[in-house]
Amino acid sequence: MHFIPIAIRGPLFMIVSTGSYVVNDTMMKLATVGLPPYEVLFLRGVAATLWGVPLLFVLGYGKQIPLILDWKVLRRNLLELAAILCYVVALANMQIADSTALGQITPLLMLVGASILFRERIGGLRMALIGLGFVGAVMVAQPTMQGISIYAVLALGNAALSAARDIAGRKVAADVPGMIVAISAVVVVLIGAGIAHLVSEQWVMPEAHHLLLMSGAGLFLIFGHFFIFMAYRVGPTGVVAPFYYCFTVWAVISGLVVFQQFPNALAISGILLVVASGLTIVSLDERKRRLTVVA
Repeated sequence: MHFIPIAIRGPLFMIVSTGSYVVNDTMMKLATVGLPPYEVLFLRGVAATLWGVPLLFVLGYGKQIPLILDWKVLRRNLLELAAILCYVVALANMQIADSTALGQITPLLMLVGASILFRERIGGLRMALIGLGFVGAVMVAQPTMQGISIYAVLALGNAALSAARDIAGRKVAADVPGMIVAISAVVVVLIGAGIAHLVSEQWVMPEAHHLLLMSGAGLFLIFGHFFIFMAYRVGPTGVVAPFYYCFTVWAVISGLVVFQQFPNALAISGILLVVASGLTIVSLDERKRRLTVVA
C-alpha cells in the first residue's frame, strides 16, 4: 500500500469499501427472492468465513487469529452486528430510497463523534462540503418518506450504530491487522444472524443459485469490512467520512447494471455533487499537508 499517495489512501479505501458493500448488498437482494433475510445473512456469513479463514493463513496472520476475540475488536463488531440487524429489518419494510437516505447521516455522526472523542478539528469549510455531499446523497436516493414508523427509527439506528462502529474501530490497537478485524466482524454477524433466524424465521432450503450468490456476497463482504476499517485507520476522519456517500453512487450503478433502473436528472446531479464535494475535500487536505511539510 506504500505506493499509494498518503493523501488519497483513506478516501480510496472508502470508495473500494462502499463499492464492495454494494456488490454484496446486490447479491443479497437477489438471494432474498425465495429466502428469508436473516437466513440470507447467516448463509453469507458461512461463505465469508470459508473465504476468510484460509485467507488469514495465506496472508501470514495465522498466529494472530486469537486477536479476533480482543475486546476492542469485539466491541467494534458487536456494533456492526446491531447495525446490520436494524438495517435488514428496515430494508425489508421500507422503500430502499428511504432507508438509504436515512443511512446517509452516518458520516455526519462519525465526524461529530471524532470531533468530541479525538479532538479532531473539522473546520467550517469542510463541514459545508460534507453538508453538500449529504444533499447530493439525498438527491440520489430521492426518499418519499411515506409511512414513517418504527422501521424508519431502525434505519436511523443503523446509521447511528454504524457511526459508533467506526468510532470504536479507531480505538483498536494499531498492531491488530485489518483483516483480523474484518474476519471477526464476519464471525460475530454470522452468530448473531443465526440466532435471529432461529428465533424469528423458518428454514428454507436454498437452491444452487442462492449458494452461488452467497459465495460472492461473502467474498465482497470481507473486502467491505477490511477497507472501511483501514480507511479510518490511515486517513483523517474529516477527509475519509464524506466518501461514505459513494455508497449511493455505487447503488445507482448497481441499479443500472443489474436491475435496469436508470437514474433521472436529479440523481445524476446528486452524483456530481457527491463527487465534487469529495474531490474538493481531498484537494484541501493535500494542500494543507504540503503547507505543513514546507513549514
